[in-house]
Amino acid sequence: MSNESKPNPQQQPRQNARSSEAHEAAPEQEPLSPRKALAGVGILVAVAIVLAVVGIVHRSHADTVLARDTQETAAPTVSVAPAKPGAPVDEFVLPGNVTAYTDAPIYARTDGYLVHWYYDIGARVKKGDLLAVIATPELDQQLAQAQADLVTAQTNAGNAKVQADRYKGLVDSNAVSRLDTDTFITQAASTSSAVKSAEANVQRLKELQSFERVYAPFDGVVTARNIDTGQLINQGAGTEMFHLQALQTLRVYANVPQVYSQSVRRGMKIALTFPEHPGKTFQGTLVRTADAIDPVSRTLLVEIDVANRDGQLLPGALAQVHFKTPYVGQTFIVPTAALIFRKEGLEVGTVAHANGNTVAHLVHIAIGEDDGATAQVVSGLKTGDEVIQDPPDSLIEGQRVTVVQPGGQTDAGGFE
Repeated sequence: MSNESKPNPQQQPRQNARSSEAHEAAPEQEPLSPRKALAGVGILVAVAIVLAVVGIVHRSHADTVLARDTQETAAPTVSVAPAKPGAPVDEFVLPGNVTAYTDAPIYARTDGYLVHWYYDIGARVKKGDLLAVIATPELDQQLAQAQADLVTAQTNAGNAKVQADRYKGLVDSNAVSRLDTDTFITQAASTSSAVKSAEANVQRLKELQSFERVYAPFDGVVTARNIDTGQLINQGAGTEMFHLQALQTLRVYANVPQVYSQSVRRGMKIALTFPEHPGKTFQGTLVRTADAIDPVSRTLLVEIDVANRDGQLLPGALAQVHFKTPYVGQTFIVPTAALIFRKEGLEVGTVAHANGNTVAHLVHIAIGEDDGATAQVVSGLKTGDEVIQDPPDSLIEGQRVTVVQPGGQTDAGGFE
């Protein structure tokens, strides 16, 4: 063995001395008691609970703030204004249809060819004026035949009467039999009836022949001519020859809403305006009503007569009928932008206060006059209602809203 592998006797005591010094330097540790261990665990649990409570409270507060901010942001901002009371006397304008007082199409009552017509469109005619002449050669021949048949019937009736009178004188002396006498008397009666029948036929054909000449049935204006010389004319309503209208007085028909049906009266004066006569007002008189409400439009049909002797007004025109009716109840004026059109009917939005919150309240209404910019509410609103001026399309009943106040201030729907 080499010298390096042998232990050095001088180094071994040093190593032993170092080992003993190391054992002497390490302090002795006391064992951990169970009470101290439990106290430490309790402190750790308490700290964890405090931290958890603090986190929950902070998160709850954040959720509350978030919900409040979300609701405030979700509440639509609306502007409101009190419903404006309507006038104590309602004045409303309705469209009216102008028609002639008498309006008649003229048809032929007999067949033939038109020989001549005398009046064209726009011509003013008097009652009895000759409008046209129709040639009826077949009818003329039928009348001639009927007149000849009448002469024959009259001759036969005269002969039968003579024979009957003769036999009546002879039967008393028993010169002729009673049977022959009765036969001649019956023959006289039947021939007399044949005469009356022939006379009626002649009169019928004469009446038809009189329709060869077409006359005006009333004073008026020819507004249409649908025939010309040489045209074949058929009797009946197949071909309208002329159209005649009486224009001295015109009828104006208007449909009054049901709410005003009890306010219009016969004899009341009505103002009429026409777009072709700007700045001019015509006076009419309400002469009659239908006395029944139309179940489809819920309106009352009224007729207004207006004098037109100077011919300024034309039938077929559109009139603006100005009604003034007495106060029928509390009415309010709202802008048309405030109206809400839905399947449930016409509504407006108002604001209400419930449990410290400002919410939307939808009210069903009925309107009267509507001029395009404003509408007259005749039912549904009451004094003090605050109407939402331009409601959003998504507005629903009970929805929280933010009301814009004058000066830019807002009412945030009850939130502080």
